Amino acid sequence: MNRQKLSGVKETFLQRRYGVSLGRRYVLAAASVVLLGVLGCSQVNNSSSALAQSDIPQSEYPLPKKIANNDTKLVNANNKFGFKLFSEILKNNSSENNIFISPSSVAIALAMTYNGASGTTQQAMAKTLELQGMSLPEINSAYASLKELLEKPSEKVQLTIANSLWARKDVSFQPDFLKTTQNFYKAQVTNLDFQDVTAPNTINNWVKEKTNGKINKIVATIKPDEVLFLINAIYFKGKWSDEFDKTQTAEHPFHLISGKQKQHPMMSQTGDYRYYENEQFQAVSLPYGLDRKISFYIFLPKQNSNLNVLYQNLSLENWEKWMTQFRKQEGFIRLPRFKTDYDVTLNDALKALGMEEAFSDKANFSNMGQNLTISQVKHKTFVEVNEEGTEAAAATSVGIQATSLRQQPEPFRMIVDRPFFCAIRDNQTGSILFMGSILEPK
Repeated sequence: MNRQKLSGVKETFLQRRYGVSLGRRYVLAAASVVLLGVLGCSQVNNSSSALAQSDIPQSEYPLPKKIANNDTKLVNANNKFGFKLFSEILKNNSSENNIFISPSSVAIALAMTYNGASGTTQQAMAKTLELQGMSLPEINSAYASLKELLEKPSEKVQLTIANSLWARKDVSFQPDFLKTTQNFYKAQVTNLDFQDVTAPNTINNWVKEKTNGKINKIVATIKPDEVLFLINAIYFKGKWSDEFDKTQTAEHPFHLISGKQKQHPMMSQTGDYRYYENEQFQAVSLPYGLDRKISFYIFLPKQNSNLNVLYQNLSLENWEKWMTQFRKQEGFIRLPRFKTDYDVTLNDALKALGMEEAFSDKANFSNMGQNLTISQVKHKTFVEVNEEGTEAAAATSVGIQATSLRQQPEPFRMIVDRPFFCAIRDNQTGSILFMGSILEPK
């Protein structure tokens, strides 16, 4: 990458064109796409040599081996679910608050849960997770191979995906369900005394370890009727392919949605980038590592547009279309250095997306165990972007609780010693053939 400073008129031109002030809306736009870019956009299988001679934009560089058809289906399903989930979270979010989620973390945690679902509960989850048309073996195999692909070692890039199941020690679960999570999701299965006051700490310490200390707590307390926690943790750390020069970082105004502005450290860089621009936004891809297969995508609404317009168009179809439009172009970029964490309970969002039954007494998780329902889906994330690169982590917990067992009615006593009403009914048709009021039996 050409890292020399642009001088004179050229620098002024580029700063005017590319160095526009970034409002607070940038953080939201970047947050909405970063892990989607990280986990959902590296599925091209061209050879490296061919790519070097080509302008194919779908991925910075290809993955090391061809992705199976089922893996592609799963990636598309996860991305589509991610956009739906993000849109649902937006509805309940204050315009002044950052959002940062890992759709892949949520999807993996729910996919493990999906293995325990049956009947209409399974159908509802499949629709919400966009898994229709894929069998359970296909889904599990695709997750296994996708995990292997994503975690493949890369210089300057670390990506780990960890799963665990924490079961109350006095509750039995279907052996096949536990075996599946171990075989395909490499889940650590632990029987735990949920009544022990240290039980939440045991679970949280696992999350802390798997997220390199970025997420310290995902389970606050364990309710008396909770019997299982299915947890996913994702940790990502990547150094830019071309790091920002710290000496070029300076205070610049950052415009907030409210119209106010604040001075904030902004990183600057010039060079060749994969870039896309349309009437509504500018977008750039900042790659990580030497192989550049993972990128940080920034979508910046133009001055005559806004984030709402972008969000209205944020769908799997448009995302895939946009990914094909990126082209190498020389330019200047200035972006804020930032660090943020985020947490959200996803019950309402998932219910709105069609999973309401899974949270109710009607839930059918018979492939997991008897009389079970989802109590809470909790999601936490962390991200830091600076001159060296990006560090991000996510954890998702799916809590499973026992449903209220239906009490058997007490044997009744009926003493007909008062005036009464009676009827003769055809139970096949429901027709009442006779009815009467007996005030005095004779």
